[in-house]
Formats: sequence, structure tokens, C-alpha cells
Amino acid sequence: MLISRAEIAGGRIVDVRVRDGRIGEIGETLTRQAGEQVIEADGAFLCPGLHDHHIHLMAYAAALDSLPCGPPEVNDAEQLSAALAGMAHGQGWLRGIGYHDSVAGPIDRDWLDRRIPDRPARIQHRSGRLWILNSAGLAMLGDPGPAEMAGGRPTGRFYDADGWLRGRLGATLPDLGRASRLLARWGVTGLTDATPRNGPAEAAMFEAARREGTLLQAMLLMGGEGLAGPRKLHVHEHDLPPLDDLVEIIRRAHAEGRTVASHCVTRAELAYTLAAMADAGARPGDRIEHCGVCPPEFRDEIARLGLTVVTQPNFIAEKGDAYLAEVDACDQPWLYPAAGLIGAGVALAAGSDAPFGGPDPWAAMQAAVTRRTRAGRTLGPEEQITPERALALFTTAAGDPGGPPRRIEPDAAADLCLIDRPWAIAREAPGEARVRLTLTGGDVAWRGG
Repeated sequence: MLISRAEIAGGRIVDVRVRDGRIGEIGETLTRQAGEQVIEADGAFLCPGLHDHHIHLMAYAAALDSLPCGPPEVNDAEQLSAALAGMAHGQGWLRGIGYHDSVAGPIDRDWLDRRIPDRPARIQHRSGRLWILNSAGLAMLGDPGPAEMAGGRPTGRFYDADGWLRGRLGATLPDLGRASRLLARWGVTGLTDATPRNGPAEAAMFEAARREGTLLQAMLLMGGEGLAGPRKLHVHEHDLPPLDDLVEIIRRAHAEGRTVASHCVTRAELAYTLAAMADAGARPGDRIEHCGVCPPEFRDEIARLGLTVVTQPNFIAEKGDAYLAEVDACDQPWLYPAAGLIGAGVALAAGSDAPFGGPDPWAAMQAAVTRRTRAGRTLGPEEQITPERALALFTTAAGDPGGPPRRIEPDAAADLCLIDRPWAIAREAPGEARVRLTLTGGDVAWRGG
């Protein structure tokens, strides 16, 4: 394949030849070879394929077949009631996602029963920690298990019970192919799956999907025991483990040649993780995931320890209005920082956290540049970064998030993304860019009209 007259980083207009899954040649004018497919770029920007450094692919695939139950699609109790009523007579389980208390408060089985009394339903909270089941759903379980109780009766609310629920309901494999194709439409050629429960079984499943061509993206897997990728630490402020136990987990992962990646959304979670990292001894490649609240003293400690941060600028756009209404004013300046971390010398990369965040990396770049919420308010303007730096959040290597952006150069893997406009135009509004062509290993994963 020959991609003709593409703009690459630095503003050069070149021809790029792809051969045997790699970039074979780059030149100002390459001669078309017999039988060679030619893609006319017409000066549009060609960049390395984007890497989502934090996603939950199985959950994202399942979410595509689920009912949205929170903002922006559903914003109040009336809208949610109507959405549930419209699905009340369907077959099998109704699975809802993205619920937030701003819609109808802390709903429970009784609230759901009044809207969907006969069909079993389970609704996932936006945090990912809570499932809410109606009475028909509880009956399907047969055993309330770890359900929240009130007056000796289950409320239908299950906190941090994914494993238990999966054991009762049985695991159903979602359509990875559909999810993978959608990601390819945004130019995504690589994924880091950050699901804590990942293990050898999940690794084998993803490898099989790659072999079969269902999963188009290269995959780096973090999770629990038995993997080569980062050891995921899923600390929660409400239930922090003993510090010595966390330190031991970090040390054991390091002894196995693995790095660690710690979920840190709140100030307390970040403080606790940094204390454990300092005690255990951080190593290059150890990561902070999310870094949702990061005041300057924590930023400086992250830099001192040499940790990488993988953040979600998309949350500023998607959830910023809720943050301004609900997050303590003292924490609001430090939400999902970018410029401050970069200025302190911290390696910074980005992921979507899909399905808990939107999967479009171009929208995330827009949010990193503007820091604007859906309502048009600016949250933390001092944390704005340039469009070039926003693009780099998604173009570093899977094993080196926040490192040097990958380059289009001879012998590099032909994981490529061609958008529909020159960079000078795209940088003014990255979220408006559309992908014309995505190559993974030199093969067409997506081609637009």
C-alpha cells in the first residue's frame, strides 16, 4: 500500500509505503509499484495509530448492548422511568449502565420495581462499584449474598460484588468485534486493558480473539496474578487495605519483574498509594491510574518517585459540571491535572476508562486542550495543554506511556491513523477531526467514506 501526499509530524508532505506490516519507505515522491493500492491523502495528517492506555474492553463491549441510565443520555428521574418502561416487556435480563445519583437519587429495588416490575433488571452505577437489582433480578439470583440489607431485607444494592454476581449469573462473552471496530473508527490501534480481575484466562481469550481477527488492536493486559503486564492495585478510600499488605503486593510484583498500576481517584487513595510506593520502592514504569485529585504536594511526590500517570482528560468534558457541583472547592483546581504534571517532569499518558468514560480519543484531546465542560464552563484552565501534547498522550508506546511519542519512520510498525484534514486545521478543534483510514499491522481496520 502507498499512502500518497500525507502530512506527518513537522509539517512534511510525504509518500509512505507500507509493506509486510511495517513502514517500508518514506519519500517526497515514491513511484507506484505494480498492483500497489494507493491511498490519496491530499495533504491530510497521518500519525501513529492511537493507543488507549486505560480501557476495560469486555465491559465496553457489554455496554454497547446496555441501556444508558445516566448523563448525558438520561438526566432526570422522568427520563430514566420512561427508558425503563420502554424495556419492561423485553426478554431476559435488562442491563443498564452509567447511573448517577443526580438522576433520581440513591435508587434501590423498590424504585426499580415501580418502573420495571416483571423483567429482571440490573443497573450499574457510573462509578463501576455498585449494581442495583430489582426484585425480579434478586429472585433470579436465588441468594442475596453480599447485597446491602435494610431491616433484614435486601435493598437490591450490591457494592464491589462483580465477582460474586458473575458467579451467580454466569459469564456471557460480549461482542468484542463490534467494540474493536468502533475503536478502529477513531484510529485506535492499541489498548491497555486495566481490569483488575484479568488473569491467564482473560489473556488467553484476548489472544484467541486476536488470532481470529475479531480483536483488531494490539493488547497489553494488566490485572492480577499470572500475567506479565502491570499488577493492578484497586484501592478504594472506603476500604483501604493495611498499608503493610499493599507494600508487600508491590514488592512481590517487582520481584516478579512486573510494574504496578494503582487506581487513584480520590485524594486519600493517592496519598495512600504514594506512601506504599515510597515504602516498597518505586521502579520505572510504575503507574498512577486516573490521578483524579492531585494537589501540588502529591504532584511533586509523584515526580520524586519517578511514577507515570495515566489520566482521563475526557472526564473534564463528560463529568466536569457534576464535579463543579459536587466536589469540594478545595479539590476542584486539582482535578485530572495535565500541564502541572508535565511541568513537574511526570510522564503523562491518557486512556478513556471506557465504558466509564467516552471512548473517542479525539474528544479527549479536545478536553485536554480546552478543559471545557459540556455546559461550556472551564475547569482548571491552568491545566490546559497544547494540541500537540494532547495528541502525544495517545501516541506513546504501550510499554512506555508518557514516553517519547512514536514516529512515522522506516521499519516502524504500520499502525497508522489518517484523519480528514491537515494538522493546522485539526489542532484548532481536535474533537472535530474524523478518521479516514486506520491500519493495524499494515491491514485496513477502518476506512471511511
